[in-house]
Amino acid sequence: MRLSTPAYLRIVRASALYDLLLTAPFATPWTFGWVHGQLSALDRLLGGGGLPAFGPFHILFACLMGSVVLVWSALRLATPSVRLGRYDGVTRWLFSAWMAWTLAATGAPLLWLFVVPELAWGVVQWLPLARAHADGSGSSTARAAFTSAAPMRSSRGG
Repeated sequence: MRLSTPAYLRIVRASALYDLLLTAPFATPWTFGWVHGQLSALDRLLGGGGLPAFGPFHILFACLMGSVVLVWSALRLATPSVRLGRYDGVTRWLFSAWMAWTLAATGAPLLWLFVVPELAWGVVQWLPLARAHADGSGSSTARAAFTSAAPMRSSRGG
């Protein structure tokens, strides 16, 4: 499966919008306090033990991460590109690795709701792209090259 560049850029924008909506509550201590309580309740609903309490330093790092992801999301929404999508794919694999490590260490079922989408976004942003052609067609059909060894001459004898 090869994606056209416009289709790929739509994926980059969609992943940025997903991040923007998901991480906005992590950007301030006040919204993080609320979302932490909601996530803890959801973890208990899924059979886990809830999230541990956070102190000021934990909240600082959560908010720093949330702030960086918000800016990264805004960048990808404003100027999506293949390069940014590829970088985002790598970032998602890294985030997935740390989530999987935490899942193995804690067994918190809530993490499945984060690791699966992260892996999916990471994979889809590394799908191969269709080759673009000079005519802008994006066709994968090869064109025959001009093979005449004779120089081109105009109809006026030039």
